[in-house]
Amino acid sequence: MSKPTSTSRASQKALLKLSPFELKDELIKLAKVAERDEVAKFLDAGRGNPNWICTTPRDAFGTLLRFGLEESRRSLTIPDAGRQIARTPGLAGRFEEFLKTNPQAPGIKLLNDTWDWGVNKLKFDPEAFAYELAQGIIGDLYPVPGRMLRCCERIVHEFLAREMCDGRPPAGKFDIFAVEGGTAAMCYIFDTLMQNELLHRGDTIALAVPTFTPYIEIAHMDRFAFKVVNVDAAAEYRKDGSHTWQYSDAEIDKLKDKRIKAFFLVNPSNPPSVAVSGKSMRRLVNLVKTKRPDLIVITDDVYGTFVPGFRSAMAELPQNTICVYSYSKHFGCTGWRLGVVAVHQNNIFDKMIAKLPAKTRARLNHRYSPITLEPAKVKFIDRMVADSRMVALNHTAGLSLPSQIQMMLFSAFTLLDKADSYKNLCQLICRRRWHALFDGLGLTLPEDSNRAFYYVELDLMVWAEKTYGPEFARFLAKNYECIDVLFRLAEHSGIVLMPGGGFGGPAWSVRVSLANLAEETYPKIGQYLREAALAYVNEWKTSQKK
Repeated sequence: MSKPTSTSRASQKALLKLSPFELKDELIKLAKVAERDEVAKFLDAGRGNPNWICTTPRDAFGTLLRFGLEESRRSLTIPDAGRQIARTPGLAGRFEEFLKTNPQAPGIKLLNDTWDWGVNKLKFDPEAFAYELAQGIIGDLYPVPGRMLRCCERIVHEFLAREMCDGRPPAGKFDIFAVEGGTAAMCYIFDTLMQNELLHRGDTIALAVPTFTPYIEIAHMDRFAFKVVNVDAAAEYRKDGSHTWQYSDAEIDKLKDKRIKAFFLVNPSNPPSVAVSGKSMRRLVNLVKTKRPDLIVITDDVYGTFVPGFRSAMAELPQNTICVYSYSKHFGCTGWRLGVVAVHQNNIFDKMIAKLPAKTRARLNHRYSPITLEPAKVKFIDRMVADSRMVALNHTAGLSLPSQIQMMLFSAFTLLDKADSYKNLCQLICRRRWHALFDGLGLTLPEDSNRAFYYVELDLMVWAEKTYGPEFARFLAKNYECIDVLFRLAEHSGIVLMPGGGFGGPAWSVRVSLANLAEETYPKIGQYLREAALAYVNEWKTSQKK
């Protein structure tokens, strides 16, 4: 049975002021002490870094690097030195010969298939494609174009069309900016929206909550000082009292308020890990088209591949949406820092900039004049590229070329996997861990086709009131802070979870990551969490007898 924690209530109240990610570090200290003292095994179900990796595209990267090095050393005998990859005739032929003469090389099939698909299906010029592969993998030049390599961009475009748009992309094309992960994408987006006066300090924005904590924190930073309207997924319940984690009509209708300049959405959500339902998305689309054609929508879709048939706001509202996708979770590559920003070529951002007051446009023309003789024609997404290097360093902008090549190989691997075998495996891993956790909890939840299963957000107060009634719920709220259960788990069971309230969720909710621990650990986490909860029940019952 769970025992009280040694961390005082006063200390807990103080720690609640920290970001959940900083608070987690305090919990980790306690959990590691428990492991050191052989009280429990340390299990960190806090951070959402997956414990699987996608290997075949990495194999292909290594083999492609061999080709790049061979090409750079061709006709040279100087030790440790090679020549810069050049656009020489015959490069495509030499790459095809390399593919033929290395049939057993790791990842060679993916390289072969990517080459054939690029040349024959996407109609890439063979010499241009071969040069991009060879020069990109060596990484000896600055990225040109700064936004993204042309062939890589086309392949990533195909990936987004399939994975973020369920193979049914809107008409037209998206421009793509390759960036250092989804977090860099958000920094660049915020900056360019502000620099181009599409957002101003003190403006009103809407946040779909619960959400990734930094988005809440960024909105309140002094530079932005946004007035925030929460569009709350915790406001809708099923008949059994559990959260649907969907946005009700009333919550979505908050966006009718014309003071709201932008809507920030994580889809599927973090931490509930549920995609926006078709009903809610249709409500949003209709509202934007009929009431708010000027609404800026920023969507972070990193968990989209974990929901079968997922469709992003970029598919439904392409003109209004800035889409962020990170490769980190699906491919197990958080350390690579791979992400993209996608903006439709027909978008409201370019139109809004063109309609800015003359004085503002003149200031912006001056800002971007060092990079072009026609600064007024610089597209919003290309302004983002320039702003990412303070404009003056635009010539060095862009994600490193080897990183772009790895991103392209991840994308090609997915597109060429006609059976979706890897994606199905990732989804199965998370689903099995979900069921293992709930087996340990002794609870069940209704089936939901919108679940990504990457995290679980458990509202302990809903459980308390549903199972033991409002009197027990009042006892909990009066006598404990919401994170008391997290300290008990860390100190006595070695388990680290995160407070859901820090993500803008219900105050008594906790987040469990299903991504970073072995399946057999989740029944134990569920069991220990249940025991901790029952300890409060026993204490309450004892207090009733006095």
